[in-house]
Amino acid sequence: MTFFSTKKSGLFFCLMLFCASATAQIPDSAQTKQEEDNVKYPQLQIKGLFQARYLVGISKDVDVNGLHHSDGSGTSNNFMLKYMRVQVRAQISKRTEVVALANFADFKNDPKSRVLENAYLKYTFNPKLAFTVGQFRPWFGIEETYPIDIIKSLDWSNQYTEFGKLGWTSFQIGLSATGQLQLGQIPFQYALSVVNGNGKNQVNDNDNGKQYSTRMVFGLNKKYALNLGLNGGIGEVFSKKIYAVGVDLSSLVNFDPKWSLDMQLEAKQATNHPLYFAVTPELRPQNPDEYLIRGVYFLPNLRYEVNHKNLSAFELSCRYEYIDTNFRINSNPRQTVTPMVGLEFLKNYGARIQLGMQFDRYKYQIDNTSQYNNNLFIVQVQSRF
Repeated sequence: MTFFSTKKSGLFFCLMLFCASATAQIPDSAQTKQEEDNVKYPQLQIKGLFQARYLVGISKDVDVNGLHHSDGSGTSNNFMLKYMRVQVRAQISKRTEVVALANFADFKNDPKSRVLENAYLKYTFNPKLAFTVGQFRPWFGIEETYPIDIIKSLDWSNQYTEFGKLGWTSFQIGLSATGQLQLGQIPFQYALSVVNGNGKNQVNDNDNGKQYSTRMVFGLNKKYALNLGLNGGIGEVFSKKIYAVGVDLSSLVNFDPKWSLDMQLEAKQATNHPLYFAVTPELRPQNPDEYLIRGVYFLPNLRYEVNHKNLSAFELSCRYEYIDTNFRINSNPRQTVTPMVGLEFLKNYGARIQLGMQFDRYKYQIDNTSQYNNNLFIVQVQSRF
């Protein structure tokens, strides 16, 4: 695989600036001047997400976090506050918005590198080009394109969590260009991102390397909302070259006005550089690509619109996940099945109760670690506001 040299990295920014100068000349399809004059700025919007859980571990000697205790200790049931997110969005002009998102539930942990999640400025030239700078979620898969307060299953996938640790997903600090246009009859979306890659709320990058990624989405079928996503990334961490690739499919099938089926299928592979650098230098191979992570998940979500005064919708989902964080050297794949039943009491996920199970299975069980088979019962309450 060929990687960017320093000169090529510079070309990345030149390309983004060229796109800006080219597309900025394209007039918006937007409002008339009179309508624009009637809009007053800034406009402030406040939204939030509350999510709490009750967890019961039903595997012997395994706690609610999946950690095995050979001495029988550990907590097997727990009330948990997962999210208390508040987002403030300020539209300060027709083209410019500033967004801040904080998860106050993270104060229960060490808040030093937590709490603040989104903190960015977005400038939109037109639908074809927008720049985002600050701390945001770079697009590198299906889940990044969903709002943070729309969670179809128990939580984000294991794959999303692991790739966040690698610097490709979750909240990162950097710059991104996004847009959408038509390629003939095919709707097309793209994202180009460059980030530090060492996570959120960091004072500095931990080295001089950066991580460059791209996402391209092709609308293959309008009727079934069938989209194909292609993801690729390259970068450098402590002078070592790394990469990531991914492919995904998503679809929304409306059987009738009440029944619908939302489906996500995604596969990714990347250099597991944190694992590589955790090895003693003397024992480390020269090529970090000896340490590779690979994963796939499939999430179907069946929804029925009840539209009763006290019940808006009923949902049934079952996510299957396969992930192996080191499949070349020390393979121990994890398979997770998460069936969930959801009752929506206010429309658009305004108030929701979910019941489900999480079944984790490892090829090899390792005592006193989280690599141990586990069964977990979950009751989850969620509200958007």
